[in-house]
Amino acid sequence: MEIKGRIIKSVGGIYEVETADGNYQCKARGIFRSKGISPYTGDFVRISAEDNAEPIIEEIFERKNELIRPPMANLDIVLLVISACEPYPNAYVIDKLIAVFESKGIETVPVFTKQDKSDSGELIGVYESLGYRCFRVDNTTGQGSDEIKEYINGKTVALIGNSGVGKSSLINCIFPELARATGEISKKLGRGRHTTREVTLYRFGDGYIADTPGFSTVEVNRYIDIPKEDLRYCFREFEGVECRFADCVHLKEAGCGVREKLGAGEIAKSRYESYERMYAEIMASQKY
Repeated sequence: MEIKGRIIKSVGGIYEVETADGNYQCKARGIFRSKGISPYTGDFVRISAEDNAEPIIEEIFERKNELIRPPMANLDIVLLVISACEPYPNAYVIDKLIAVFESKGIETVPVFTKQDKSDSGELIGVYESLGYRCFRVDNTTGQGSDEIKEYINGKTVALIGNSGVGKSSLINCIFPELARATGEISKKLGRGRHTTREVTLYRFGDGYIADTPGFSTVEVNRYIDIPKEDLRYCFREFEGVECRFADCVHLKEAGCGVREKLGAGEIAKSRYESYERMYAEIMASQKY
């Protein structure tokens, strides 16, 4: 018997596949490994489930997008969770993640937590000016969580952010029935303990939501898979800007419209600095 379904959890080479007939604990065919393919949480798959035989993933259907870290596929929205303090927001980390999601065609929705402790108004203004839908939330009272829940209804959503920013607390506010462990901030390290160990999709209405393992700034600084010639398309403020040369990479070229707008204050300095730093990092890590 062959059944179509979706991987909602992956732990140690065992994949939980949700189907119309119930959930199956499956292994994947060895041919995937030989082809360098790994099933991801969020994948739509075809499985074989014969009587007295272990269910097997036979086919992984084409993905509309994928993330290497955390390993997920077919996302509609990433809730990029950003703490107002403890840990304090890092503009470069934020911009780097947004660029990665832009390159994958995934909508980024910045969510600013711990607003009861510090205000993120200036930073929020930068991203709202670029057309990103931003939310403020107070995880101690739940204020702002209803608006998020309404916005993501019917979508496949992942919460992603540095350790300690309040992802698990946020998911508890949005869906208290999930009762995720929240952990405490480690003041010595300046980041949270890793309370989430795997990526699991949880049903909510017609959609799914996933809490994901937290990461450190060092880890995200190693994570980029955007070709250098495509990086400029991951910064919305560069779109439609005219430069003297069609292949302008917006660094030191004469007649660069982006640098002119930067000088005129029409592009945020923090965003351009993130672009410069990312470009240099790509050049150092990719062999051109």
